[in-house]
Amino acid sequence: MIARHRIPLLFALLGTGLAAACGAKPADPEAPAAEAPPVLLGPENLFVAEQRKLQSGPVVSGTLDAERAATIRAELPSTVTQVLADAGQPVSRGQLLARLNDDALKDVVLSAKSGVRTAAEALAVAKRNADRAEKLAAAGAVADRDLEQARWSVMNAEAALADADARRATAEKQLGYTEIRSPIGGIISERQVNTGDNVSAGNPLFSVVDPTSLRLEAQVPVSSVGSLKVGTPVPFTIDGFADRQFEGTVTRINPAVDPATRQVRITVALPNRTGRLVAGLFAQGRVAVETREGLVVPGSAIDRRGLRPAVTRIEGGVARRVEVAIGIEDEAIDRVEITSGIAVGDTVVIGGARGVAPGTRIRPAATGERPTAASN
Repeated sequence: MIARHRIPLLFALLGTGLAAACGAKPADPEAPAAEAPPVLLGPENLFVAEQRKLQSGPVVSGTLDAERAATIRAELPSTVTQVLADAGQPVSRGQLLARLNDDALKDVVLSAKSGVRTAAEALAVAKRNADRAEKLAAAGAVADRDLEQARWSVMNAEAALADADARRATAEKQLGYTEIRSPIGGIISERQVNTGDNVSAGNPLFSVVDPTSLRLEAQVPVSSVGSLKVGTPVPFTIDGFADRQFEGTVTRINPAVDPATRQVRITVALPNRTGRLVAGLFAQGRVAVETREGLVVPGSAIDRRGLRPAVTRIEGGVARRVEVAIGIEDEAIDRVEITSGIAVGDTVVIGGARGVAPGTRIRPAATGERPTAASN
C-alpha cells in the first residue's frame, strides 16, 4: 500500500519540475551572478582608451658616432717641441695644436730659396743673351747655330728655375708639417702625445670630433626598403636622456643588401646643436614610415586568439567581450590603433586580468584594497 502511494507522488513531482523547466527563460552567459562578489582590479589592469599619435616603421638601434671626425697624424719623423691643446678643449679649423722640431727643415727651406734665386738669375742672363743673339741674327752678324744655342740656354734656365721652385715648395710643405693644426672645428676627444715625444710618420697625435652632428649606422629589413626614403624622420631615445626624445632623419640608404644579414644599411643624422649629446651613447628609435593620430590601447589589452581580435570592455561594472579592428601598431610605446569596436573613454582590461570571464562584475580597487587575482 505504501509503494502504491509513492509512485503517483513521484510522477507528480517530475511533472512539476518539467513544467518549471519549460517555463524558465534561458540564462544570459554574460549576466553577472547575483551572489558572486565583484572582481577588484588595480590601475595596472585597467586602461582608458585615448587618442594619441602613432608611428610605424622598422626599429633601429646602435651607438652614436660623430658625423665629422678627424685623427691627426704626424706627417714626418720628428720630436714634439710644444703641445698647445688638451682633450676636451674646443678648437677651430686651422688652430695650432702642437709643434714639431723644425731646425733641419728650416735649413732645407733656406737652401731651396737660395737655389730659386740662383736659377732666376741664370734665366735672366740667358734671356739677355738670347735677345742679343736675336738682334745680331737679324743683322746677319751671327750664325743660326749660335741663335739656336741661345734659345736652348733660355729653355734650360726656365726648367732649372721650375725645378728649384718645386724644391722650395716641397721644403716649405715639409716645414708646414711641423705645425700640427686641426683640419675641422670641434672638440679634442683624445691627445696621444706629450712634449718631448719622438714621433714617426703616421703616428696619431690628436683626435677631433665635431659634436654638432651625430649619426647612427643601422640596418633595416629588406621588407621596409620600399617605404624608406631620404629625409624620413627617426624619433630617438638615448641612454642617459630617458626623459627626452630626439629626432633624426635618414640621410643615406645603401643601394645593396648586406649579404651576411640580408638587411639594408641606412645612416641616420641626429642634430646636436646644444652639444649635450656625445659620441658613444646608445640610441634606439624607429624610422617613422607612417605617422597618424588614432584611438589606442596597449598591446596587452588585445586578445588575438579568435577569428577576430577582441578586448574586454567594462560596461556598467560588467566585463563584456568586444571584437575590434586593428590599425597600425607602435611597438616603441606599446600602443595599438583601434579603428572600430570601442570609443575614446572606454575602459578596457589589460595585462593578466584580460582573461576575466565575460559577465563578471568588475570594480576598480580603492586605495588600500587588495586587487582580486584574475585568471587568464
